[in-house]
Amino acid sequence: MNDAFVMLGIESWKPVLSALLLPPVPLLLLVLVGARMILWRRGLAWLVVLLAVAGLWLTACSGAGEWLQRSLLSPPLPLAGERLAEFKRSLAGGKVNAAIVVLGGGRETTAPEYGVANLSPLSLERLRYGLWLHRETGAPVMFAGGIGHQAQPGVSEAEVAADIATREYNRSLKWTESRSRDTRENAQYATTLLHGQGIQRVVLVTHGWHMARAQRAFVEAAKRQSETWEVVAAPMGLAQKVESPVLRWIPTSEGFMLVRNVVREKLGWWLGA
Repeated sequence: MNDAFVMLGIESWKPVLSALLLPPVPLLLLVLVGARMILWRRGLAWLVVLLAVAGLWLTACSGAGEWLQRSLLSPPLPLAGERLAEFKRSLAGGKVNAAIVVLGGGRETTAPEYGVANLSPLSLERLRYGLWLHRETGAPVMFAGGIGHQAQPGVSEAEVAADIATREYNRSLKWTESRSRDTRENAQYATTLLHGQGIQRVVLVTHGWHMARAQRAFVEAAKRQSETWEVVAAPMGLAQKVESPVLRWIPTSEGFMLVRNVVREKLGWWLGA
């Protein structure tokens, strides 16, 4: 499906189409359908409206979002404990040449409080974790992120990330991939930069709900480059968004964003994005 968007020249409209398919738009339309049906099928109309309202409620609950994430995406375990220890041993022994690749998640063209471009909260979280892994393992870091579809022109995510890494974390990025507009292009351009550099293991850093699609894209991109890397998942953001048992089933902004991200990722997986 992604190839069809490219062929039709409407790839830049993917964010708009996604917004129309994701909550709450379909459920709001269902409310309107139910309201219209009241004129001729009152009982059925109220059922439709109630189902739509229940759907709107659940799509803003963190409990529903976490259940959907487990059921639809099955995010891998974090790179921690014995897995992290094994990775560090392999690097220390010279058995593996690895690179940490952090995927961008958006940027602010201009942050008024800083007077310059800034990373979105998602990107900042990923960058911080990627730099933490770098400090723990010594593996070099790449940040992959350009200017997304429908985004305002300006400095790329990767350039902003490199500046933040240097100024605020006193760490340098070895590579910056600044051409990509989406996950598939993250993988395409990142693997091009790493091609032929003797890398045997790519540690992929992104949020848990994004990992399945990102890992698939990197495996496919590596095959096109005739590389035999092991793409290791280093998911983050797996902690419960709301810890109170009561609030987990009360609509919150955190719950709404989690449900929306999970649904978007599953649609992207099905459509080959």
